[in-house]
Amino acid sequence: MKAAVYFGKEDLRVIEHPTPSLEDGDVLLKIHACSVCGTDLRTYRHGDKKIIPPRILGHEFSASVVESSAPNANVKVGDRVVMYIVIVDGRDRYVEMGRENLTAHRTTMSYHHDGAFAPFMKVPAIAVRQNNLFKVTSDISNEHMSLAEPLGCCMNAHSRLGIGLKDTVAVIGAGPIGMMHAALARLQGAQKVIVLDNNPARLEIAKRFDIDAALLVQSDGSHREQVRDLTDGFGTDVTIVAVSAAPAQNDALEIAAKAGRVNFFAGLPKSNPIAPLDVNHIHYKELVISGSYSEKKSDFQASFALLHSGHFPSEKFITHTLPLDRITEAFPLMESGEALKVCILPQA
Repeated sequence: MKAAVYFGKEDLRVIEHPTPSLEDGDVLLKIHACSVCGTDLRTYRHGDKKIIPPRILGHEFSASVVESSAPNANVKVGDRVVMYIVIVDGRDRYVEMGRENLTAHRTTMSYHHDGAFAPFMKVPAIAVRQNNLFKVTSDISNEHMSLAEPLGCCMNAHSRLGIGLKDTVAVIGAGPIGMMHAALARLQGAQKVIVLDNNPARLEIAKRFDIDAALLVQSDGSHREQVRDLTDGFGTDVTIVAVSAAPAQNDALEIAAKAGRVNFFAGLPKSNPIAPLDVNHIHYKELVISGSYSEKKSDFQASFALLHSGHFPSEKFITHTLPLDRITEAFPLMESGEALKVCILPQA
């Protein structure tokens, strides 16, 4: 089979690769669609020390079971499925708390196991035993179902933000993750949803969504005044930072209302993770700050259910589809803001 194999920084090759063979308990998937994640882009541009090459990347996928050596699995040959990609091997306090995303006893598809930028992918027996495969029971498209994994990561943040009918929400970053946060905020009843970005192309795409304002981030800080004008001078009740930039973190503290909640969804580059922040905003405004990393299985289950419900605007996210042999074309499309979500079709 052909697969997109990562060999190192800016070295992703579509090459011949053996079709996976199964051992006891494994399941073989035929990959129908695999969306390109911002993590894939970051890995391609900068490398990732957690990935030992060669490794097939891709972890946001929809597939069908084509072979199984797990007779007791919760899915069978012919089932259409998506996957919770965190695999737990061991127990500690975080696993016991139901926060398996934080455990050291975890491995992940496309990091530690070959991923889904290929026509076929093997699901390890341990993941099958943990019921990490979820059977798709609606007629939602494969491309749209590939959104389950990143949407689950957004659910992780929202599980602690408590967005409701009284809230004004700002999302800094109008990429696919930012727009998922904006869509979730609206579904939870937010009175007003404001999206900010420094890329005009991304803001044009953002305007296709049910939001109240799309603001261009300006070097003179005037976007912060615009937020204040839109919130009667109070600021935003909930602010989500969905872009890996220290100035965005400072903007979040600046525009947050007193007693507001701020989520740093996106981390900073590991090469430069220290940011000077005006923490007096946290002190004097009594802000509640949270971070988000990956997703719990409960978040994935919520994402899976929401996609099945038809209430999430999946059709607005996939802006481009490409065959596997053109996968590297996805990265400049994403960086320019021309694409929101690029989906790879390995069977094309």
